[in-house]
Amino acid sequence: MADDNAAIPPTIAQLTPYNPQYREDPYAVLADVRGRCPIFHDEMMGSFVLTRYNDIRPLVSDRTLWRDPLRGEEAAFAKRFGEDALAEALAAVRSESNSILTLDDPDHGRIRQPLAQALYARVARFKPEVERIVGETMDRIDASSPFDLMSTFCVPVPIDVIACILGVDGARLVEFRAWSEGIIQTFNPFRTDDQTKVMETSSEALNDYFTRLIEEKRANPGDDLISDMLRLQTDGLAVSDIELRINLSALLIGGNLTTTDLIGNAVRLLLLNPAELAKLKADPGVINAVVEEALRYEPPVDITGRVASRDMEVAGCPVKQKQSLSFFLRAANRDPEVFDDPDRFDVSRQHKPHVSFGGGAHICIGAPLARLEAQVALVRLFERFPTLRLANPNEAPIWRMLPFFRGLERLELVA
Repeated sequence: MADDNAAIPPTIAQLTPYNPQYREDPYAVLADVRGRCPIFHDEMMGSFVLTRYNDIRPLVSDRTLWRDPLRGEEAAFAKRFGEDALAEALAAVRSESNSILTLDDPDHGRIRQPLAQALYARVARFKPEVERIVGETMDRIDASSPFDLMSTFCVPVPIDVIACILGVDGARLVEFRAWSEGIIQTFNPFRTDDQTKVMETSSEALNDYFTRLIEEKRANPGDDLISDMLRLQTDGLAVSDIELRINLSALLIGGNLTTTDLIGNAVRLLLLNPAELAKLKADPGVINAVVEEALRYEPPVDITGRVASRDMEVAGCPVKQKQSLSFFLRAANRDPEVFDDPDRFDVSRQHKPHVSFGGGAHICIGAPLARLEAQVALVRLFERFPTLRLANPNEAPIWRMLPFFRGLERLELVA
């Protein structure tokens, strides 16, 4: 950071890809912030910003804090942004206008618990299907010349996997990806008018699709997650069709974009660190450690948040009830107070839990599936293409321009 601004912490808006310095190397920017002002209040966003692991981990796991931004004070941008985004739905029941991502109990637990149990039961026996999908995706790669791993592998694998679990039409996968890209702009507080229009169109299309699909599955149940949830409804589960549709949409969106980025980021890290890749090739049994280190070192998600449910003290600062807290997970994962030599990618490092999936009641519901997909994808990819390398090793990566997420636009490789 420039010397004349040394005493001024950046705004949250500056901690996004729209800031070229952050886009190129977020870790240098976050290390500076973490060292100088590990907690500060961003007046524009109306939120406290935290960057230290030992501050973030207990708070992100604190089940007494609120997740719904609409419970925040009027100054919190997340609340104002949420009110704008949900203006037409605010008159409805909150659980029928938003997913479990930002719901609090009792609605959060009422919906999430049965959905998680049904999802995890499927994930536990889904490895053969992931193996099949990964294999078929690799079969379609033309490795006779340089190819983009993102479009040929990292994008289609998670879409195919989540679509198979949900029981959606495989012929609609291109549309699902487009809808997901559009709806993810929901999380972009700096989106343009054009991006907002795409978001609204995508959301309407996906809602219409799931409305029809739920009706079809109710009439003709299948071996899939949607049918599982409908059977639970029949047995008395108090989750409405609207609530089910909203949360299935959230699973589809969250289940492919972040996993795409996890796989792409992990492949790039392994190719940039041949000694670590050699460990995986020598012993595929280390794949769990590889995935966890990739999640720590280059996570797909930058930030999560909570709302103070009471007056409290956070990292020595007084925080009043309803004030917003923003946790920079990326900064916590590279905290030198917790991780030795944190800027080194080391799949053999002593395990300490990262915070890339958040924590507590709102820990990422798709974490087990994302881990499974990444584990299978990385092992099989390097088995199929043992001499895989970067096509342009000296070329700077092109990161996607989406605030609070970090993934590659392209990853050109040579087999």
